[in-house]
Amino acid sequence: MQNFHTLSLPPQLLRSLEHMNFIEPTPIQAQAIPFALAGKDVLGSAQTGTGKTAAFGIPLITRLLIDKKGAALVLTPTRELAMQVMQMLKKMLDKSDGIKTALLIGGESISKQFQELKAKPRLFVGTPGRINDHLLRGSLSLMNANFLVLDETDRMLDMGFGIQLEKILKHLPQQRQTLMFSATLPANIVKLSNKYLKDPVRVAVGSSVKPAAKIKQETIRTSDAEKYEQLLDQLQQRDGSILVFVKTKQGAEKLAIKLRYEKHAVEAIHGNLRQHKRDRVIKAFREQRHRILVATDIAARGLDIPHIEHVINYDLPQCLEDYIHRIGRTGRAGAEGNAINLVTAKDAAKWKAINNLINPGEKIDAGAGRPNFKTSGKRSGGQFKKRSFKSGSIKKRNG
Repeated sequence: MQNFHTLSLPPQLLRSLEHMNFIEPTPIQAQAIPFALAGKDVLGSAQTGTGKTAAFGIPLITRLLIDKKGAALVLTPTRELAMQVMQMLKKMLDKSDGIKTALLIGGESISKQFQELKAKPRLFVGTPGRINDHLLRGSLSLMNANFLVLDETDRMLDMGFGIQLEKILKHLPQQRQTLMFSATLPANIVKLSNKYLKDPVRVAVGSSVKPAAKIKQETIRTSDAEKYEQLLDQLQQRDGSILVFVKTKQGAEKLAIKLRYEKHAVEAIHGNLRQHKRDRVIKAFREQRHRILVATDIAARGLDIPHIEHVINYDLPQCLEDYIHRIGRTGRAGAEGNAINLVTAKDAAKWKAINNLINPGEKIDAGAGRPNFKTSGKRSGGQFKKRSFKSGSIKKRNG
């Protein structure tokens, strides 16, 4: 598959792709789209930022254009990802197609969603909780939804949506096409695919536990007392947009307040924010009205902002696989990016596990994460060791 013109796509979809500057397919698109267009169920895995949305979006739109009575449902783990998916799918739809849509997510006006559903949409994108809510209310019918996409399935299961998914799938027709995409394919995902996919084609691009090749990773060993100073050092040294990850909602707010006191242009995003506030924060960051975004793992998946140049793990993630998703917010679509990890002594075991996940079998020194340097307590003072690694290779250098 050299380009999209070789796929015999509907003319209006080809025009939309040209307007979106979609000329050459990414590897996951090249592998998944022909099978999906042929009506096959697909189990796909690929690194974040590789074009998975178009990999299922192009077959989905094609199906809706050909099957005038059919409908499609896309399920995502988070509201932000649902909004981004809907935005891209709408760009693929020509206004003359007449295909109406409904975005069904929590935190948004349910009365507005009632109005969208009354207009008889054929494309639904949403999160499991709100989809189930509408099914219980009787405001949503999925009897014609013969095309199903489960996006970021591993994350949905991590977030406890397994039972919700089962309830939703009972409302879909037995005769349907299902595409399941996941950044990782642990045993529970494979088990789920065996249950809901029929003779699926397995499509995998690259390693699901290795960062993109152009993301340069640096590890700074520090202490709890000096970690904030190290963060300020990094913010001063680096240009461009920066995403800082922390563990908790309260921690995100506190860190943002401290950084504002240091005259940094910064906002925080976490699960306690109302949807309209989260939308405003992401929009402002996307438009580069503030340089720094402090986030919990709610932003680790689906946040597609091409200009993020640096990701700083102020706190390591609770789930090892989330490390890949966090740093995948930079280096999007083949661009270069930087990931900086602030590792303290109490992080030693977790950091070793992350390294073992990325580089299985490679020995990590026992002191990984243990502070082995002294600073003067001033941001400009002191020397320390960094561990810098790219695409799995690890080497020591002086900072």
